[in-house]
Amino acid sequence: MSKKVIIGLLILLLGSGALAWSNRTTLLTHLLLNRIKANRVAIAPHQPVVWQQGPAEAVVSATERPPNIVFILLDDFGYNDLSAFGGGVADGRVPTPNIDRLGAEGAIFTQAYSGTGTCAPSRAMLMTGRYPTRTGFEFTPTPDGMSTAISLIGNAMDRGTLPKIEPNRGVDEDGLAYDDQGLPGSEITIAELLQQQDYHSVHIGKWHLGRRADFLPNAQGFDESLLMHSGLFLPEDDPAGVNAKLDFDPIDKFLWAAMSYAASFNGGAPFKPGGYLTDWWTDESLKVIEANKNRPFFLYLAHWAPHTPLQATREDYDAVGDLEPHRLRVYAAMIRALDRSVGRVMDKLEAEGLADNTLIVLSSDNGGAGYIGLPEVNAPYRGWKITLFEGGIRVPMFVKWPQRIVPGTVVDAPVAHIDLLPTLAAAAGAALPGDRVIDGQNILPAATGEGVIRRPNDAIFWQSGLYRVVRAGDWKLQVDGIQDKTWLFDLATDPTEEVNLAAARLDKVAELQGLLDDHFANAVEPLYPHRIASPILVDKTVDQIATPEDDYVIWPN
Repeated sequence: MSKKVIIGLLILLLGSGALAWSNRTTLLTHLLLNRIKANRVAIAPHQPVVWQQGPAEAVVSATERPPNIVFILLDDFGYNDLSAFGGGVADGRVPTPNIDRLGAEGAIFTQAYSGTGTCAPSRAMLMTGRYPTRTGFEFTPTPDGMSTAISLIGNAMDRGTLPKIEPNRGVDEDGLAYDDQGLPGSEITIAELLQQQDYHSVHIGKWHLGRRADFLPNAQGFDESLLMHSGLFLPEDDPAGVNAKLDFDPIDKFLWAAMSYAASFNGGAPFKPGGYLTDWWTDESLKVIEANKNRPFFLYLAHWAPHTPLQATREDYDAVGDLEPHRLRVYAAMIRALDRSVGRVMDKLEAEGLADNTLIVLSSDNGGAGYIGLPEVNAPYRGWKITLFEGGIRVPMFVKWPQRIVPGTVVDAPVAHIDLLPTLAAAAGAALPGDRVIDGQNILPAATGEGVIRRPNDAIFWQSGLYRVVRAGDWKLQVDGIQDKTWLFDLATDPTEEVNLAAARLDKVAELQGLLDDHFANAVEPLYPHRIASPILVDKTVDQIATPEDDYVIWPN
């Protein structure tokens, strides 16, 4: 919906004395979401995906050529969703045996971090190995009308003492088309580096780095791309699926209105997928592995689950048992499907004789979301997606490569998503570009026992507008510049960030603030400005009411 249409509706409704303010807001929200729903694009019937076929026979044996690389990225996966970490969904009633096995058969990085607390900038750091201070890719691309809908719906809800969601008044949504928000082609992705080493690179799933042709995976180093064109896992009324709608979450309301059940292949027109997204993408991944078994390949399987909208197959829903509330049962069923996917990929590599010389990486784009109303997803860490507390950025990172990594390896050094580009490039024998700074470090020697991770000042940085964070050694400083609030934690003694030492250790605050100042001294401007600034509770989920004692951050996006 355009800004002019929204303003027209506001004038019409506000001018009517017959409706109370709450009723006007409800009606406007209804009109807005219906308009968004009506603007969905047409989706063609399902069409089979025809993958390119590699050589019929291998020129070099699978154990002697550069390793195949399979990168499995989960979306909003909570740290406590893994039974490997002593937790698991529903107090461990829904384990993750296949993901656990992946970690046990390779290296587990116990202090792994996403690039940031939201998806798209984190994905940009994965692809480029560079901070937003260099790329400008700082904010998640936002579909047209989404910011308006979220602020309108959210501000009409009772959120206790939280401040209102603030639209960026200087931003005209009509001038910032969703399709034009993307990762510039001037950036070099890991897929482009691997192409130079004669890898066949395939993307399957979510992208979120731009929808214009020059932003899509095919323009960023991938030979083939099966793209999540829109984000329903199944049609909303599919009898094979079970939905859980979250009436307390403005984002969920927007997604159900805006999203369709749609995929596209190599930039083509959208069509209906061939099944429940998690399972269908896995089916297609197995075909890619088989098609490319005789040449080095890079498979980037970017799952959408367990991101909202919460949808599971009825089979998985029945299998996880009688969990309450309903949304937990659907969420648990989605985790079960993800775990099954990982197991099927590993089994296929074994069956094709590729497992020993395939490097598998598994991680999540950020931590679990507080807006799903499940308070244990990131336990024991505080915070959620859309914060830079540990719960928002502490993620699993497992790396398996039987030819190089001893099973059961544990790496305690902090690592981050910016480290994956130089790591995968090193594994493939690809040289890093010499015309730009790559911020990440090769973490492979730490996994193979051949070295340690060294980075300037032992520091890792995160940002979203004026909310900026640095971890240097075991010290972590969080600065929310909008509300002028500072948190300082010693993660060596307080890994769950319970005790704020900012007032007691002014010396350490000054030291880490100096690192932040240096990091941002020559930062490029964001590629596009944020559209809203949202207050996000640190210790409560969205369905809970804020009180004056509650910590929150202001997140610009």
